[in-house]
Amino acid sequence: MRVAGTGALFGAMLALLTGPALAQAVAPKPTAPAAAPKPSGQATAPARAPRTAASRSAAALAATSEPILDEGTYQRISQAMLSYSALQLRGGWPKMPANVKFEPGASGPHVALLRQRLALVDDLPAEKEAGDVYDEDLVEAVKRFQVRHALEPTGSVNKKTLDALNVPVQIRLRALQASLDRLVGMNFLFAQRYVVVNLPSTLVEAVADGKVERRHVVVVGSKAHPSPTLTTQITSVILNPTWTVPLSITKNEIIPHMRRDPNYLARMRMKVLDANDREIDPRSINWASDRAPNFNVRQDSGTGNALGSVKIDMPNPYSVYMHDTNLKNFFDADYRFLSHGCTRVDDVRAFAEWVLKDTPGWSRAQIDAGVAAGPRKDIRLTQKIPVAWVYLTGWMMKDGTIQFRDDIYGLDDDAPNAAPTAEQSALLDAARAGGFVPPPVGQAAPAPQRAAAPVRQVSNLDSQ
Repeated sequence: MRVAGTGALFGAMLALLTGPALAQAVAPKPTAPAAAPKPSGQATAPARAPRTAASRSAAALAATSEPILDEGTYQRISQAMLSYSALQLRGGWPKMPANVKFEPGASGPHVALLRQRLALVDDLPAEKEAGDVYDEDLVEAVKRFQVRHALEPTGSVNKKTLDALNVPVQIRLRALQASLDRLVGMNFLFAQRYVVVNLPSTLVEAVADGKVERRHVVVVGSKAHPSPTLTTQITSVILNPTWTVPLSITKNEIIPHMRRDPNYLARMRMKVLDANDREIDPRSINWASDRAPNFNVRQDSGTGNALGSVKIDMPNPYSVYMHDTNLKNFFDADYRFLSHGCTRVDDVRAFAEWVLKDTPGWSRAQIDAGVAAGPRKDIRLTQKIPVAWVYLTGWMMKDGTIQFRDDIYGLDDDAPNAAPTAEQSALLDAARAGGFVPPPVGQAAPAPQRAAAPVRQVSNLDSQ
């Protein structure tokens, strides 16, 4: 059974987490795969590790050009389910003890158990499973495991890594099943150019001709205000956008601020507007009233605006979009589930440049000049770009590496326990027989047909 890949993709994924310089230093030389070679899509990484949040986005472009979501994702997740189903039928993997230090140089039966655990999913090559020493081979295996689970690739087993190691195989299998279920019925056009946000990964990928041309760190919805899954089209880029505050935020956040500080709106460069967009004097409003607001609050563009300098507009029923932010320090955090539903994009002007590639007159220099000019500018795209926000907690890359991310919104547990489809039953039958039997040549996975359901009811959808 081939579960985790080695070599090229390991180095690529490590570059996403730590910077390409470290990835080059620790990634092992590629080894010949057990099955037929699969394309890695690895590009050349720059020599210097990125030092800022903005530069990490550009560096990530050099990591791997294989997208998380393409026309083969459904089929690959099905194959991953087969592998993990077979592993589950054989008893899964051993539980690692919590009272033992797993670090380089250690030895003993607990290290032997760790080697067995990582060999089961091919993070450690099978021929290196024997032994009870925490050697360099085991360090590299631990790093591979950490990268596949979006953990800091230290090579030592800290609490987060230990917790991930001890997640039962049935939970991992459920993540794959739930991810697969969420793709069924997703109405999305894989055009020549498209954009995908995988919410659990907190990454956005800009894809052209089947290859990732830009990959940016993003901040997405919090647990309280989760971002929705959706498919739509990017229609415009707005420079120096204003921000109309959603009524729920006006009620729950703006009004309490005004009760404490009557100068709050002025300091935040916000205006109160009536239904006809006419400005209202804030002093004429009874901020102590518990009645629902009958006015709108709009923040002027420019310094301090919650949307920053760029908004990527994409009409959808949830009123969410992609945008810049004045809180750029959040891009440096490991935990990036902090917004009210919208997606904040690191180095958003570079992303906007990619979006506007086919719209004449908007190079990066012209985007920067438009922002510097000050007034709001709405730029309609010459060619609309399909965009999908998806929720994949488990998926397989093209080289066979299976990736897992935390189910931050708790949706895997909410997935219905529906009867397996004929295809899934065939996969499980093959697993019980102990073989890896992909669908016959020419028999593709079921094509998505209808719009995906939202992640959950989205509320308080602002830019924050």
